[in-house]
Amino acid sequence: MIKQGYAYEEALEAVSGRVDDALRKSPGLVRQFLDTMTRTKGKMMRARVLLACALDEEGWINADAVGFGAGIELLHLATLVHDDVIDDAAVRRGLPTIQRQYGRRTAVICGDYMLSLALKQLKGLQGKDEYRELDFPDYVERICLGELRQQCSNGNLSLSVYRYLSIINGKTAALFEAACHAGIITLYDDRNTVRGYRKLGHYLGMIFQLNDDCIDFEEDEATAKKPVQSDFEQGVVTLPAILTFEALPALREQAALGRLDRAELNRAVNDSGGILRTRKYAEKYYDKAGKLMDVMDIPADKRKILKTLFEKACRGLGK
Repeated sequence: MIKQGYAYEEALEAVSGRVDDALRKSPGLVRQFLDTMTRTKGKMMRARVLLACALDEEGWINADAVGFGAGIELLHLATLVHDDVIDDAAVRRGLPTIQRQYGRRTAVICGDYMLSLALKQLKGLQGKDEYRELDFPDYVERICLGELRQQCSNGNLSLSVYRYLSIINGKTAALFEAACHAGIITLYDDRNTVRGYRKLGHYLGMIFQLNDDCIDFEEDEATAKKPVQSDFEQGVVTLPAILTFEALPALREQAALGRLDRAELNRAVNDSGGILRTRKYAEKYYDKAGKLMDVMDIPADKRKILKTLFEKACRGLGK
């Protein structure tokens, strides 16, 4: 395979540029609605891990990895637009959401349109015939089913830890797994190697979501630049609350009767160790990832970047 040499940071800039181009060069009818998205790409965590996986032993990245990265990020942005509709969110990364500016119906259509932009990025890959093992629609299906399972579990104050972890395995971890899968297949088609990197993506996604669950109880909207202190009000029961209700059954009964306000829940989650125990779950995935990387043949530069990304996911991206 002919490689076009991108260094890691150059590849990241190229991904960002492709995402911007896809949004800004959209037809005028939709472009006005997508303007906000060009300013809310965030830290592009999924593209970062994808490009890290795509690094070869000489520190270069194939041009197709940039296309994959843009596709993954556009898909992620599409899911955020839909999430904002579901959550009736007013702010995303410090800016008004599409649904708040233009309405829920427009936002849903814009999210769907962004999915089409993601698929176009994948269609344009030079070596697309070599990447048949990557079943992109399967990952999209897993994400959608994860979101649907969460929706069906809304208000379930008896949701088990196992059930919750299976939900976030789809709604969050699947896209991180897809990112690692896409990155590594630009280098190797060995099934064991690909399987190892997919596991790393799964672990990273689980860590990322569990840390995000903690943020909902720890930070305010001005700091997080997105809606927080809102999951429970939307009926979403996340791991800190699940662990708290397991430790304090009387609190669950109080919540079922509608007699539990947010301040009381926050105190209970912190006092009962709900936050601490959730972070322990994240640390277990972190330890699993470390042990897996120790037995995988990963070049030193790639290993360093991957470990940094796992540490950021564990601590929080802004820390």
